[in-house]
Amino acid sequence: MTLAIDARGLRKRFGRTDVLAGLDLAVPAGTVFALLGPNGAGKTTTINILTTLVQADAGTAHVAGFDVAAEPEEVKRRISLTGQSAAVDEVLTGTENLVMMGRLSGLGRTEARTRAAELLERFGLTDAATRRVGTYSGGMRRRLDLALSLILALPVVFLDEPTTGLDTRSRQELWSVIRSLADAGTTVFLTTQYLEEADRLADRIAVLDNGRIAAEGTADELKARIGGDVVELRDAGGELLVELPTDGTVHGLRAAIDELDRRAASGAPGVSVTIRRPSLDDVFLAITAGGSPATPSADGLARPELIESK
Repeated sequence: MTLAIDARGLRKRFGRTDVLAGLDLAVPAGTVFALLGPNGAGKTTTINILTTLVQADAGTAHVAGFDVAAEPEEVKRRISLTGQSAAVDEVLTGTENLVMMGRLSGLGRTEARTRAAELLERFGLTDAATRRVGTYSGGMRRRLDLALSLILALPVVFLDEPTTGLDTRSRQELWSVIRSLADAGTTVFLTTQYLEEADRLADRIAVLDNGRIAAEGTADELKARIGGDVVELRDAGGELLVELPTDGTVHGLRAAIDELDRRAASGAPGVSVTIRRPSLDDVFLAITAGGSPATPSADGLARPELIESK
């Protein structure tokens, strides 16, 4: 397996705060890899180190086969980075933005215009090509920003919370573009605060907590860490009253339903019991709360993870 990103023991301190405390990452080439974590967990710091913008205090990292500390120029030639804010010139048109970036990247005039047209079509911006970017919607600006980072066909793309602030339609449009990059062989490393985004896009997901990777795997593997079905008790208005994860066995599921039936019998009328599969939200909350996945008790109920709404 060829690794596009290989980091070992990365450490970074700002003042008295250890932002990264021994981070390990291994990202196979041609995949989408999502890094999740609460605010301040070190997601952006990780990207900044991997893209040579910040130097780690300790540890090693290789991107596209080159050492980010010893060979930063080689790394820069093989990566692109899209930050949290769209870096576009609002006075220029979409075409002018792309042509300018192409020229700055070393393309000839004709080649730059050809590449600009290709990217505008790919990102669904052809109809807006001659409009000033200042008239674009947030989703259009974000798509143009991503197009600018792809003016050259590079093997590794870093996206730092690429869909933050976008509406649902714009977010889904950008998801389609990101997925197409990986399908074409590009490695995509993204940070996100949207768990659905990681679930929909990523081949592998890592959860960053307290400066280290607390869990890693596919979405299904991470969901399996917290057990089987989740049984919920809701009131007549649909509000969640209690939820109980189970161990995935028939016995555990029956025990959870019996437990909630007892609670429902002594509660308000109209309560109902429902069953759902675990989500990445469950995984994220369980891992970043400082605890390990729930350990089923003798009756099959994952007691430590019982959640009661107030």
